[in-house]
Amino acid sequence: MTDACIRAVVESIHSSPTQAVLYLSGGASLALGLLMSVPGASNTVLEAVVPYSRMSMIQLLAKIPAKYCSQQTADEMALLAYNRALKLSSPGSPVLGVGFTGSLATTRPKQGDHRFHLSTRTSDRHWASTVTLSKGLRSRDQEEKVSSYFLLKAIANACKVSSTFDSELTESDVVADECERFFDEEKELEQLINGQICFKYGNCFAETDKSNGDRKIILPGSFNPLHDGHLKLLEAATSIYGDGYPCFELSAINADKPPLSIPQIKERVMQFGKIGEANYFYKLSEVLMYMWWKF
Repeated sequence: MTDACIRAVVESIHSSPTQAVLYLSGGASLALGLLMSVPGASNTVLEAVVPYSRMSMIQLLAKIPAKYCSQQTADEMALLAYNRALKLSSPGSPVLGVGFTGSLATTRPKQGDHRFHLSTRTSDRHWASTVTLSKGLRSRDQEEKVSSYFLLKAIANACKVSSTFDSELTESDVVADECERFFDEEKELEQLINGQICFKYGNCFAETDKSNGDRKIILPGSFNPLHDGHLKLLEAATSIYGDGYPCFELSAINADKPPLSIPQIKERVMQFGKIGEANYFYKLSEVLMYMWWKF
């Protein structure tokens, strides 16, 4: 029954629009296997990396972490995964970054706790949890299974999918330091300007065909103001490279100018919506997305 429930959850995850990058270290490898073994995994999994050695983790984080297995490290992994997902995803698709780091049973007795730390990041939400497993209760395989089930439930939650299967935690296991933070658009823009996230997609128009989203035609600019010349340039580029997805890029940080403030970004972005309403001279429903890029 559990296997059928898990498969149903994974199928629902793959049916959701969310695309994910996963960074896993020290456990939960079964979760990746469960995701990949059900048809439709390419709808969800953009990339999965297992930075298992110390040097691999150092290269991923671009620094030596204070602790390799900690909530802070899992949070940093999730943010890196989220930014990577932004770069790999289809335009406008919701994305998810997952960070997991664990210290589970091994071939030698551990002095410290058997534990794992998990973090998920979406555009509007950060969720994190630390689980300390009852030491000596399970084999490595069993701890791997528990951590994988817990991770899979967290992924389902981030994808807004119900998960009813049991993660197989017991009363002697401790789920601690669970936290959840939500971000509004203004907070996202703050994170963009301070460099936490690399860019943000914004949808100005109602519908578009995203089938050509793997290849983007990008017109950057300050758009102060947006005018016919910008639109004609993108129209010309689209006519030359017709199989690309047309995008505007609004630079929040510019080497030659002061950074834009949040009110300035919002004001300039509003111009795109007004043009969409005016039904300009070519099919602007195809110009669904503008990007705020962090240089």
